[in-house]
Amino acid sequence: MPDSVSIREVGPRDGLQNEEPIPTDAKVRLLDALSGTGVRRIEAVSFVRPRAIPQMADADEVWRRITRAPQVRYSALVPNTRGAQRALAAGFTEIEVVVSASDTHNRRNVNRATDESLDDIAELIDLLHGAGAQAEVIVATSFGCPYEGDIDPSRVAGIVDRVVRDGADRVGFGDTTGMATPRRVRELLTEVRDRNAHIPVLLHFHNTRGTALANMLTALELGVTEFDTSIGGLGGCPYAPGASGNLATEEAVHMLHDMGVDTGIDLDALLEVAELAERLVGRQLPSGVLRAGPRSRLTPLPTP
Repeated sequence: MPDSVSIREVGPRDGLQNEEPIPTDAKVRLLDALSGTGVRRIEAVSFVRPRAIPQMADADEVWRRITRAPQVRYSALVPNTRGAQRALAAGFTEIEVVVSASDTHNRRNVNRATDESLDDIAELIDLLHGAGAQAEVIVATSFGCPYEGDIDPSRVAGIVDRVVRDGADRVGFGDTTGMATPRRVRELLTEVRDRNAHIPVLLHFHNTRGTALANMLTALELGVTEFDTSIGGLGGCPYAPGASGNLATEEAVHMLHDMGVDTGIDLDALLEVAELAERLVGRQLPSGVLRAGPRSRLTPLPTP
């Protein structure tokens, strides 16, 4: 079991892009609050077409207005070269791009076949490296597709082969509709590491079917130390039916700290931000730790 884990908070991007649009002021408030919890990495915005994802239409303004904590590494998600150019112009040095292992899902997401997107990503990686930025390729539907069903781990590993050859600095695996189970996590990581043992790996789990923490534990046992989580369990995917609920940051931190795994995050501060996130989006979030509190919270005996 690792001594420490790096958590990347994705609520401001992945979470909010699947809610009704909220004001720019609210996004800035959420990002600034998260920056004060001890989280060391935050996916702040995505640079996408406003017509496609109107929730991210104010990405440039949000990025300009937040108070950037020196201890936090901020990143942006982009769908293509145009998005990467915007992210670079805004000053981002850590940029993610997504490709789906499923051709059907990839076409619904970006109207391209997976192989076509991989050709585009090769050029995008060159662009980012030329500007001194790091490129992370996230493979969506790594554990299954809502349209095609199971995805063979060898297909995902083949995509990793390609992006590693093209210069990706890190690879992420997205459980886009919560189809991952511990068995499938083990199978995928074994296949990938047999072929590319050196590449840094990050996992992004959804709790759609209640397996996110079990999947994280399996990945930890296999030595993975980088994970995406989302405050309150915000998130999903607009192109994946039923993909509600990322792994809640406070649930992951609560489990990790009890296991003696350091995250650098203040759980009490995180719970305050989760309550803020609920107020900002105007609905109850699915996090169990937010509802019940940490295991250290005791119930007072009734007064006689």
